[in-house]
Amino acid sequence: MTLQQLIEQFGEQQVVGFFLVLARVSPLFALAPLFSSKSVPMRVRGIVAVALAIGLTPLVTGGAKLPTDPWGLGGMIGKEILVGAGFAFTLAALFAALEVAGSFLDTLIGFSFGGLVDPITGNQSAVLARMYSLIGVLIFIAIGGDTWVIQGLARTYDVVGIDQVPDINVLVAGAVQSFSSIFLSAIQVAGPIVLALILTDAAFGVVSRVVPQLNVFAVGFPAKVTVGLLLLGVTLPFVGGWLADELQQSVLQALQTLKVA
Repeated sequence: MTLQQLIEQFGEQQVVGFFLVLARVSPLFALAPLFSSKSVPMRVRGIVAVALAIGLTPLVTGGAKLPTDPWGLGGMIGKEILVGAGFAFTLAALFAALEVAGSFLDTLIGFSFGGLVDPITGNQSAVLARMYSLIGVLIFIAIGGDTWVIQGLARTYDVVGIDQVPDINVLVAGAVQSFSSIFLSAIQVAGPIVLALILTDAAFGVVSRVVPQLNVFAVGFPAKVTVGLLLLGVTLPFVGGWLADELQQSVLQALQTLKVA
């Protein structure tokens, strides 16, 4: 079916509205957790994005007069992509914090010597960074995070309508705040284990001064692995609760970054 046939069957405003909604939905599948997973084929992500756009279009385009000229339509599409990217980036920052926490532990324990390809992001990462990413996605699915994200995306139209323009200053400030919170969130996740590993290093440093004959590198590495994995297992339930709370806050924060100019 050609574009002209679509316009004749559904109406010009509905077709324009669909493409504008698709422009806002698309960044979700490039940035947001789970939706942007490299383990999901691109074609599947595209089909889901189109399905969401079809479902949202009748709800958000009612009564709005949308431009049909090329320049006006191009500006509206760019605006919609900007709004969708601002919403999705705030959610992506939460999972970036989990990966940074895993990278901290990989470096301190020594797992960073062996890198693996993370199936969630497609990037090279070490063992614990990959594990935190996978656990984060599992918890995200278990608590219904995908539903929260889709509902949050639908609510963005209550904040910035399809025919309205967002406040760029507020949007940029929200993105900066999300980016700056990645390191702090990573410390919250990995802090107890990092502290324990630092104390373990300090203890072996004292032992090496007291017993110089002891090969600290041969003994210290297995000890750090044991301490790290033991505390990792103990803190995982708390990480799950933290992620559930932070996901709700991230959706709210993503909505707060949007404001009509």
